[in-house]
Amino acid sequence: MPRWKKILYSVLAAVVAIAAIAFTTSVVRKPDTCADGVERIEGECVGVNGDGYDFGTPEIAPVARAIARENRRIEKQPHVTVAMMLPLQSDRPALRRQMRSDLQGAYLGQRQANAGEGEPPKIRLVLANPGKDYGRQATVVDTLLRMAASPEDRLRAVTGFNLSLAATEAAVARLTENRIPVLAARISGDRIANKDRADGMAERRFPGLARILPTNTDAARALADFNGERGRRNLKTVLVYDKRPDGYNESLARAFSGIKEKGPAGPAAMSFESPSIDEAGSTGNQFTQTANNICDSEADTVYFAGRTLHLRIFALKLAEVGCKDRHYTIVSGSDAASLRQDMTEQDWAKLRGDDGRAKVTVQYAAPAHPAAWTTELTDWAKKWRSTHNNREPAERDLPQYLTEPRAALDALRRQIIAAEAEGVDLGGTPNLEDSRTMLVHDGLLTIGKALHQAQQGAPETTVPSREDVGRQWSLLHSRHRVAGTSGLICLTTGGNAYDKPVSIVELDPGTKGNGTLKFVGLGWPTGRPQPKNCVIPSTTP
Repeated sequence: MPRWKKILYSVLAAVVAIAAIAFTTSVVRKPDTCADGVERIEGECVGVNGDGYDFGTPEIAPVARAIARENRRIEKQPHVTVAMMLPLQSDRPALRRQMRSDLQGAYLGQRQANAGEGEPPKIRLVLANPGKDYGRQATVVDTLLRMAASPEDRLRAVTGFNLSLAATEAAVARLTENRIPVLAARISGDRIANKDRADGMAERRFPGLARILPTNTDAARALADFNGERGRRNLKTVLVYDKRPDGYNESLARAFSGIKEKGPAGPAAMSFESPSIDEAGSTGNQFTQTANNICDSEADTVYFAGRTLHLRIFALKLAEVGCKDRHYTIVSGSDAASLRQDMTEQDWAKLRGDDGRAKVTVQYAAPAHPAAWTTELTDWAKKWRSTHNNREPAERDLPQYLTEPRAALDALRRQIIAAEAEGVDLGGTPNLEDSRTMLVHDGLLTIGKALHQAQQGAPETTVPSREDVGRQWSLLHSRHRVAGTSGLICLTTGGNAYDKPVSIVELDPGTKGNGTLKFVGLGWPTGRPQPKNCVIPSTTP
């Protein structure tokens, strides 16, 4: 065989070998997908999808399909994409039910925003799963950045964010650094927030961030405002806090430490350390010792800075210690809104004791409660009649900080009824008592308001830019306030909700069976209700 043929055959063989290796490598490296846009990484389905994929969580399957149906309904109209980012997989039934509540609020808010002010653009909603505790957030943020730059996707806002973690903070920082507006619906930790200054300006660590939930500091101020009368009685308090690094726990502990007590000094703060948000570890043993120490003191009110899983264990341990004739009130933050979903009938019985009387009551600052506005308006009208010769107040006399949220809640209930009448399956009727559906719904309404405001005057064939949407946050107050089911949303220069009320809620064990969530009043971070028309004063606290 001629030499040149040998060389040619060798070259061809090498080319074939290289091609085979390249093909094999591409097959091996091809990502294992759970669904379109969703990759399987070490057992988690991580990514972004708006086509009805449920991320392997059956509880959210119906509402995910409802969102996809609404996306198809508006796909031929001018629209933008909004991403709902939160962990969407869990082995815990209570957490899966919470996800369902969040997504029910997202769908109802999307639906109402799309039927709202008439101005384009409509909202196409996609679900973004960053993995457990936001551990895969970087992968999801990569996708969202591409969607923001895409003329087809036109991502204009990211919402959700239900845990105040370092990974959450990293995701928010990177999104806002790339000029993607973020509306944090359920973050309460103080770290993930811009700081408002007394001169009306703001220190923007996260340019383009808005949040509609009071910070832990504001929630603690609201609790102190509500408990003012209790503080003048002979109460003794103690702080119990989780040492594990966690933005929610840390800011809540600082906020509780900053409350100025009017009663006598209680015992020194007591700490514990949990392994993670959703693991008990040895906290049960730690709490037994803590409960004994509290029993030996004269404390009767416990400020608890920790997550829901550990709050439940602590409450049960405190009830088991059985200090004679002692009733404890545990006061905690917004994460406790999920506590009732974890309680069993046996748990409620432990909190009651053998005599049927409550041994432990848990009070917390909920972001919202469906009984708030009717209850507060009834109390307000009663006080008004007492100073107006028993005359009934006219509609114009009623305070808008109560009437407008009541109207918003009525509108949400009508949305639920209309959806059910249309045969839309949401996986069950939304349970408004846990506040999740209400708050996430308000977040989508706020985004819808910003989109419509940014679109005004522009051709219908165009959509607002990311920057235009982000600029709207600080304009959503006074005349442009958002009437949310959780209260009036009036955003400061820093994008924070000004003087947003919190619903003080108690888990009452009752006398038998399962206990109840009882709304007991509103607390205001500034110590007084929002001003007329929610005009933010020049100096904010």
